[in-house]
Amino acid sequence: MSNMKKPGTKKPLDYKHIRENLSDLIKILKYADSDLAFDFLYLLLSEKESLDIANRLAIIKMLEQGVVQRTISKDLGVSLCKITRGSSELKRPNSAFKRGLAVLKGTA
Repeated sequence: MSNMKKPGTKKPLDYKHIRENLSDLIKILKYADSDLAFDFLYLLLSEKESLDIANRLAIIKMLEQGVVQRTISKDLGVSLCKITRGSSELKRPNSAFKRGLAVLKGTA
């Protein structure tokens, strides 16, 4: 009995599973028109998840514009810890955040 999984407990996803499914999501978003991409993503995520992702993107965009962390925290109602994570990633060489923001700016 001790080897059995309790009902309702979640099995952690492994990297292969995460990569496969996120790659499928990227393919859908890449080839869909903007209305379908938005609707698909909005329905896939809960309202809280949508807000969290929107805030995370807003955080890195504001950081890239030079907005100070305390102002971001106040404006978006997020913790400094979440902002620091974005700030740290933006400082890394070849950061995916920086490269992604360059795509938004049309400079990639």
